[in-house]
Amino acid sequence: MHQKPHILIIEDEPTITELLRTGLNYEGYRVSIAADGKTGFASASQGAFDLIILDVMLPDMDGFTLCQKLRAQGNETPIIMLTAKQEIEDRVMGLDSGADDYVTKPFSFAELLARIRAQLRRSGRRAEPTHLEAAGIVLDTETHEVTKDGTPIHLTPTEFSLLELFMRHPRRVFTRETLLNRIWGYDYIGDTSVVDVHISHLREKLGDRPPRLIRTIYGVGYAFHPKE
Repeated sequence: MHQKPHILIIEDEPTITELLRTGLNYEGYRVSIAADGKTGFASASQGAFDLIILDVMLPDMDGFTLCQKLRAQGNETPIIMLTAKQEIEDRVMGLDSGADDYVTKPFSFAELLARIRAQLRRSGRRAEPTHLEAAGIVLDTETHEVTKDGTPIHLTPTEFSLLELFMRHPRRVFTRETLLNRIWGYDYIGDTSVVDVHISHLREKLGDRPPRLIRTIYGVGYAFHPKE
């Protein structure tokens, strides 16, 4: 079997680092961490990574400079930049420095994961499938189309992200807190009941009747069971 892509995270904020490490490991990716610019540059220069997630604001060497130095030495590893700055000038600067994509904080993990998959596909590295099928449901991550038994199902972006997560991980149990972090984002402030509301809407649109595809695991969370 081929190994999952190896991702280097260069980020100095522990909360974001742990979110990314946990989420990417859960998806099966191999993850390495560097907490400052110099360490990140050394790791990226010496290691064979499939993708780099690079924060702009780093101790001792900013992300723009680090990216420029990597590109100057011929390193063509796909780079996704993370930054709290949302000005167009900063985005342009990031792309001009050699980054392949640019994500502003706060971000949802689901969005970042989609960006990661897109970059891995473009670079020819093996990524997760974009066409998912289970229990008569067909989900296409590139066109954002969903059908059930051939009938189109119109989902909101949040509902689509929930269904994609469930379909990629059949039978895995997700707690409400995990779903909040993965779909709504690490900065979300609100009650976990929002998860229940969206699950209810998703079930309704899918015609998900008992025994359900999206099952409630009482006291824990939810799991997708395509088969009995």
